[in-house]
Amino acid sequence: MPETATFRRHAALVDRMASTIGIDLEEKVMEGQLDFNGVSDAVLNCSGCCCTGACEIWLDAFVGGADAPPPICRNREMFGRLKAGKRA
Repeated sequence: MPETATFRRHAALVDRMASTIGIDLEEKVMEGQLDFNGVSDAVLNCSGCCCTGACEIWLDAFVGGADAPPPICRNREMFGRLKAGKRA
């Protein structure tokens, strides 16, 4: 399991990516499209990524919002399902 600081960094990246593409993860959990295990899985998936620097650069460039995550995002499919109103 990743160290606490690493886990927190990736939790923040997942949340920031979701917000950037117009997804409120808390709302998706409340709607039943995503459960807490799904959020944890997304963070763990993100923590296995070797491109966090590129992700942060992308997020900084799209502060105003974006339609979808970059192709390098390991959670791109999950975010796509959530954006489409499907269960992740």
